[in-house]
Amino acid sequence: MDRMIRCITSDGSLMAAAVDTTEIVAIAQELHHTSATATAALGRLLSGASLMGAMLKKEEASLTMKINGGGPLGSVVAIADSHGNVRGYVEHPEVELPRKPNGKLDVGVGVGRDGLLMVIRDLGEGEPYVGQVRLSTGEIAEDITAYYAISEQIPTVCALGVLVDKESHLSMLSGGLLIQVLPGADNAAIDRLEENVRMLEPVTTMLAKGMTMEDICAKALDGFEMEILDEYQVKYVCTCSREKVIRALSTLPQNEIASLAGEDGYAEASCQYCGKKYRFSVEELEEIARNAATKKN
Repeated sequence: MDRMIRCITSDGSLMAAAVDTTEIVAIAQELHHTSATATAALGRLLSGASLMGAMLKKEEASLTMKINGGGPLGSVVAIADSHGNVRGYVEHPEVELPRKPNGKLDVGVGVGRDGLLMVIRDLGEGEPYVGQVRLSTGEIAEDITAYYAISEQIPTVCALGVLVDKESHLSMLSGGLLIQVLPGADNAAIDRLEENVRMLEPVTTMLAKGMTMEDICAKALDGFEMEILDEYQVKYVCTCSREKVIRALSTLPQNEIASLAGEDGYAEASCQYCGKKYRFSVEELEEIARNAATKKN
């Protein structure tokens, strides 16, 4: 099962979080039938959302990340809860692109750079907080780094990786690392962190070597005393339900609800995050319409 830990240096100058999302990304690929490029893009965003979601303070809070850079993959979306559980989708999961000359998947071209990274934090009280930045590379990790620097003024290092088999195109390893400089950090701590970051291997390389989340954080925070703040088992979790679909249908004009049924006498709604289908008969649609009208009156 996938796992995340969050750490802080004993002097309170740096925070680091590492997550293994190998199972999460494999499930996402199976659910959405993603190409190699789409798997890498969605997997990176799922890992980033998991890391950022786990930083939320409220139990019922959620974090939504949306990227649309004008590339052929279209919109890429991930939603996380405060325990790092995630779900997501990519608008055009079938899109495949040639690999870069170095053999790496071209996520930047797939996502595009002409657009925004939007981060929505919903704490369950009042209006959600919405922040956004222009995409810098479309490679996602660099864009998250830019988001923190520009929107929240927090010096951040983000590394995300998805290893996809060149023959089968199946996801093999996936994970992420997020390091932040906390208020009060001195120049010596920042210099040490910069040196550590230069020496870090890609996340999937560290995972392939069998490094644990503790090992990865210790590597990133080499030279500092490290304390583990918390750890989570993280999963791909969809929160869709028949009740939520009914609530969504109830927002439509009353005369439109019953007309949704096809020639077979049913309407069908499919969850974009997990693919689960919900069927409604004409009679059920008429009842939803009556109940919606009663509530409005």
